[in-house]
Amino acid sequence: MILSCSNICKSFGSDTILDHVSFHIEDHEKAAVVGINGAGKSTLLKIIVGEMAADEGVVALSKGKSLGYLAQHQDLNSSRSIYDEVLEVKRPVLDMEKRLRFLEQEMEGKSGEELEGMFREYNRLSHEFELAEGYACESQVTGVLKGLGFSEEEFSKTISTLSGGQKTRIALGKLLLSSPDILLLDEPTNHLDMESIAWLETYLSNYTGSVIIVAHDRYFLDRTVKKIIELENGKSSVYSGGYTAYSEKKAMLRQAQIKAYLNQQQEIRHQEEVIAKLKSFNREKSIKRAESREKMLAKIEILEKPAEINDAMEIRLEPQITSGNDVLTVTGLSKSFDHLPLFSDVNFEIKRGERVAVIGNNGTGKTTLLKIINEMVPADSGEIRLGSKVHIGYYDQEHQVLHMEKTVFEEIQDAYPNMNNTQVRNVLASFLFTGDDVFKRIGDLSGGERGRVSLAKLMLSESNFLILDEPTNHLDITSKEILEDALNRYTGTVLYVSHDRYFINRTATRILELTGRTFINYIGNYDYYLEKKDLMQALSLSGNPGGKEVSGAFTSGGFSASSGAHPLKTSSGDSGQKDVSQPDSKLDWKAQKEEQARIRKRQNDLKKTEEEIHKLETRTSEIDELLTHEDVCRDVSRLMELNTERESLEERLMELYEQWESLAQ
Repeated sequence: MILSCSNICKSFGSDTILDHVSFHIEDHEKAAVVGINGAGKSTLLKIIVGEMAADEGVVALSKGKSLGYLAQHQDLNSSRSIYDEVLEVKRPVLDMEKRLRFLEQEMEGKSGEELEGMFREYNRLSHEFELAEGYACESQVTGVLKGLGFSEEEFSKTISTLSGGQKTRIALGKLLLSSPDILLLDEPTNHLDMESIAWLETYLSNYTGSVIIVAHDRYFLDRTVKKIIELENGKSSVYSGGYTAYSEKKAMLRQAQIKAYLNQQQEIRHQEEVIAKLKSFNREKSIKRAESREKMLAKIEILEKPAEINDAMEIRLEPQITSGNDVLTVTGLSKSFDHLPLFSDVNFEIKRGERVAVIGNNGTGKTTLLKIINEMVPADSGEIRLGSKVHIGYYDQEHQVLHMEKTVFEEIQDAYPNMNNTQVRNVLASFLFTGDDVFKRIGDLSGGERGRVSLAKLMLSESNFLILDEPTNHLDITSKEILEDALNRYTGTVLYVSHDRYFINRTATRILELTGRTFINYIGNYDYYLEKKDLMQALSLSGNPGGKEVSGAFTSGGFSASSGAHPLKTSSGDSGQKDVSQPDSKLDWKAQKEEQARIRKRQNDLKKTEEEIHKLETRTSEIDELLTHEDVCRDVSRLMELNTERESLEERLMELYEQWESLAQ
C-alpha cells in the first residue's frame, strides 16, 4: 500500500462534502475518483496533496514516496519557450550531463590520485545518468509534447503567449516527465483532442507509478483504471474494474438495494396486518401470538431507503413538426482562415433521423463547420441547403447564444414569452436551477451551469434538427447519461461535434472525421470507426476514386456504403437453426397458469379458515354466555356437555390460528 486515506471529513459551512471517506492505493495501481459535480472529487485531491486541510481523518503516504498533482486550471507565467519550459523538469539530469562533460575535459590533463578521484566521480555520475535515462532526455520531452498535441513548429512559442488550455497541457507534460510515485490528475483530458487522449491513455497504462484520476471521460477511464472510488452523498464506495464494470455493478447494487428495501417494507406491512388480524380475534392466545410477532418486528433492522440521484436533469427533446427526409445537403464547401485552409470541396448529406458525430483534431475546423451551417460564419465557397420544414436548434460550446447580462430566469422568459412564471421555474428546476439560483446572472455562472441553461433552451425550442458543439463539456457523468438517453429517444436529426468517445459510441449512427482537409465518413459508432480507421485513411491518402464501395465507409467525395459491412446488419437467412422460442413460451404460459391457480386456492383456503374461526369464536362466546345462566349451572350434565364442547372448540381454534398464519404468509 502506497497511499491510505482514513475517515476523511470536510465541510464548507453547513454542507458536508466528505463524510468519513476511506480507501487505499496500492503500488502501481491506477484508480479513478468519480461522482456528480460538487461531490468533492477535487476537494479530496487537494486534501491528499496538502493544499487543503481535512476537518477529520488521516492521509498516509509511504515513506520516501513522492506525489505529483495536476489541478484543473493552470496559470504558468514564464518567458521560456514551450520546449525549454518542459525540458526544465529534467534540470537534475541536465546538470549531471554538464558535470560529465566538464569532467571529460578536466581529466585530459590530470594524473595520479587526482585523476583517480575524478574518474571515480565520472563512473558514479555515468551510472546515475543512465539510470535517469539521461541519453533519452530530449527525445522524451519531444515525445511528450507531440503526444499532447504540440507540433515542432510550436516548440519555440513563449509560455506567456499561450491560452489557458495550452498552459494546462504544458503543466501535464512537465508532471508526466517528473515521474512521481503517485500521479494525481484532475480532469487531465480537458483541452486534449482525441489523438492526444489516446496517447495519454497509453502513457498512463504503461506508467510504472500509481495514478489517481478525476475525469468525466468514461472511455478514457475504461482504458486506464482498474479501480473506481465513488463519492456519493459524502460517502465513498470502492469498486474493482473500469468505468463500465463499475456502472454495471452500481446499477445492480442499486436495484438490489431498492428491491431489498421494498421487500422489507412489504413484509413489515404484512406483519402489521397479521398482528392487527390476530388482535381482532380478541382471544387470549391470538393476542399472545400478536404480541410475539410485535416483538419479532421490533427486532428487525430497518433498511434505509436508497437515496435518490440528486443531479438528475430532466431532458425531453421532441420536434414540433417532422422535417423532410433530406435534412442537410453540403456541396463543394471550402473554408480558410488567414490563407490557412481548414477544408476544401467538402460534400455530404444528412437524412432525417440520423445522429452524425463530427470528430477530428483541434484546429481542423469542426466548430467552424457548424457555424457555417448556422450562418454565423460565411463559407469561402460551396452551398449549404436545408431540407423541407427543417428547424435548427443550436447548442454553442462558447454559449454565445446566451446573453451574459440577463438572469437565468430572464434568459428563458425572454426567449419564450408565452410561458408563465411557474412554467419557467418548473423548466429551470428540471435543469437544477431552484430557489434564488434562477436570478443569477448568466455571466456569473460556471461553464456547467451555462451548459444547463443552453440545454434548457434547446429542449424548449422543439426543433427537428439539433446542431450541438461539444454538448458534454462541463457535464458530469450522470448528466451526460441523461443527455445520451434523451438524444437516443429523439425522433429528429442530430449533428454534433464531440471529443467524448463514450458519448459518441452511445449516440452516433454515423461519424464524419475531419482529417487532411476533407471528411471521411463511417457508418457506425465509435467502436466501428476504430475498427475501420486505418483502412479508410489509407484509402483516402491513396486517392481512391469516389464511386467504389469501401466496407461501410466513404469519403466526402461520395463513396457509397456497403450494406454488408454495416455493424448492425445481420443475416436473416440462417436455415440451420431451429426456432425454440415457441416451446419455451408454452412452458412459461403453463407455469404462469399453475401459479395463478395456486394463488387462487390459497386465497380461498384463507377465506374459509377466517369464516370457520369466526363461526367457532361466535359459538365459544355463546357457550361463555350460557355458563353464566343459573339454570345451566344447576344442570350438571348440561354443564359438562358445554365445557366439553368449549374445550373441543378451543383445540380447533388453535389449529385454525396456526393454519391462518401459515396461509397469511
